[in-house]
Amino acid sequence: MPRHCDRRTVVKGAGAIGVGSLVAGCIGDGDSNGDGGDGDDQDSAAEASQGLDGPDVLNIIGYPESGIQIFRDFYSTFDNGTDIIVPDGLADDALPSEVGNPMDNVVGTAPSSAGPNEDTFEELYEDEYGESAGVFNSHTFDAVATCVLANVAAGENDGEAIRGQMRRIANPNGDEYGPGELQEAAEAVADGEDINYQGASSSVDYDENGDPADAAYDLWDFSEGAVTPYDMIEFEGKDPGGEMADESPGGTDRDQVSVGILLPETGDLGELGSLMIRAGELAAAQFEGAFSIDLQVEDTATDEQTALSNGEALIDAGYPAIVGAASSGNSVPLVGVTSDAGIVQCSPASTALSLTNIEDDGYFFRTAPSDILQGQVMAEVCAEELGAETAATLYVNNDYGQQLSDEFVRAFEEDQGGEALNTVSFEQTQGSYTSELESALSG
Repeated sequence: MPRHCDRRTVVKGAGAIGVGSLVAGCIGDGDSNGDGGDGDDQDSAAEASQGLDGPDVLNIIGYPESGIQIFRDFYSTFDNGTDIIVPDGLADDALPSEVGNPMDNVVGTAPSSAGPNEDTFEELYEDEYGESAGVFNSHTFDAVATCVLANVAAGENDGEAIRGQMRRIANPNGDEYGPGELQEAAEAVADGEDINYQGASSSVDYDENGDPADAAYDLWDFSEGAVTPYDMIEFEGKDPGGEMADESPGGTDRDQVSVGILLPETGDLGELGSLMIRAGELAAAQFEGAFSIDLQVEDTATDEQTALSNGEALIDAGYPAIVGAASSGNSVPLVGVTSDAGIVQCSPASTALSLTNIEDDGYFFRTAPSDILQGQVMAEVCAEELGAETAATLYVNNDYGQQLSDEFVRAFEEDQGGEALNTVSFEQTQGSYTSELESALSG
C-alpha cells in the first residue's frame, strides 16, 4: 500500500465547518495499560491473521493508555502491512518507545496552531519552558487570554458580564492585539476601547454558537520517534457572530481578575493536560503589570465525577470563568453546571459536535474545532495520501470513539468513494485487544 513520502498538501481549504448532531471529542477516563492477554487468544489470532484480506487502512480511535496495548498486540500478531491512521487522542510522543516499535506505518491528524500569531506564541513558550509547545497548548493560551480580557472588559468578576464581552474582545472590529501584547490589550479594554484579539491557535473569532469560526489540522507521523507534523490542512470558517454586550465598561480600579483552569493533571490525559496548564499559566503571566490575575488550577483526573466536583469547587470559590475541560466527556456534563451557575466555560480541547448546540444559555465557548472536521480530514488522507479503497475503524466505546468513527465512515464512503468494511469498539480497561483487532482487520 502507498505510504506518504512527498510531504504534499492533501487538502486546501476544504469546505466550511459543518453543523449536525454528531458527538465526538477528546474523551478519556480509562486507567489500564495492560501487558498482554491469554496465550491461546494470541495463537488463535496469529493463525487467523495469516489469511486476512482486510482493509487497506485501519483507523484507531483511542487514548495513550489503551493505545499502548492495542499497538503492542497489533505489531506482535497482526503486522501485515496495513496502514494505520489515528486522531489527536493518540498524538503522544512516548507511544513508539512504550510500544517498542517505530510505528512507521502510522499517520495522524490533530488540531493545528494556525493563528496569525502562532510564531509569537511559540517564541513565548520556548523562552519560558525551553521546548516547543504541544497539541492544544496554543488553544489553552488563547482560552485563558480571552477569558481574562473579557473579564477586564466587563469590569467585574461576574460570569454574566464576562459572557457579554467574550465576542467583543475577540471578534472583528477594534484594534488588533496578539499573545505578546496582552498587557496593552488589557489596558485598552479597561479604558473601554474595542479590541480584536488575534490568537495563536486561530484568529479566535467566535461564531454564534461559541465555536471557533476557522480551523486547521496538522498531519503528523512518528518519523523522528515522536509526533512530527509534516503538513497542514486549513478549513474555511463560518462567519463570526452571536450576542454580545453593547459596550465594555472596563475600569482600572480592581484588585484582581479571576479565572479558573480545570484540566487533567492525572488520568489518561494527564500528560497532555499538564502541558496545557503550563500554556494557560503563560497566558496569565502576560498580564503582569496591568492587572493581578487570580489563577486557580484544578485537576479533572480525566474523570467525569472529579471534573464535576472540582468544577463546582471553582464555582463555589467565586471564579466567574473556567478554562476547561479537556475531554468532551468531562465538558458536556460540566456545561449544565456552569451555565446554571452563570459561569463562562471555555474549553481548549473538547471537540464534541454536540457542544455546538448544547443547552448552555450562551455561556459555553471553545477554542478547539469540532471533530466533524477531523473525520473529513482523516477520510481525505486515507483516500488521497494512503491510496486506500477500503478502511475499518477500531474505536474506544464512548461518544468520542463512536461518533468520530461514524463521521470518518460517512466521509470515506460518501466523499471519497471508499468502502468501510468493519467498525469495532473496545473498552479502555482491557488487558488484550487481539480479538477486536482480528475483527477489525478481517475481510
